[in-house]
Amino acid sequence: MLFKKGRNREDVLFIDASGEGNYEKGKNQNKLREQDIQKIVETYERYETIEKYSYVATKDEIMENDYNLNIPRYVDTFEEEEFVDMEAVKSNIEKIKLELKEVEEQMEKYIKELGL
Repeated sequence: MLFKKGRNREDVLFIDASGEGNYEKGKNQNKLREQDIQKIVETYERYETIEKYSYVATKDEIMENDYNLNIPRYVDTFEEEEFVDMEAVKSNIEKIKLELKEVEEQMEKYIKELGL
């Protein structure tokens, strides 16, 4: 597999410049600023993997992906979600239910006092 004539390397650099801070948000169209273009050029010149921005994929990796060249397949921009303590959530729900029961009992008392 050869990607370009005269090319000495068999790996491919994927750059995902679509992330926050890599462009200026426009009304109808986003714009690359000078610093954004410079970052892309520097990354290409260094031909390096930068977390959540670029990735140098080997020929074997590309073959394993059936030659699928979609950038998200190679540049992982996924943000891991914060851990949720389900026991704490369950405890808070029980606490809220108890508070709600107390409020409902207080409301019932007021309704009886008002004769409604």
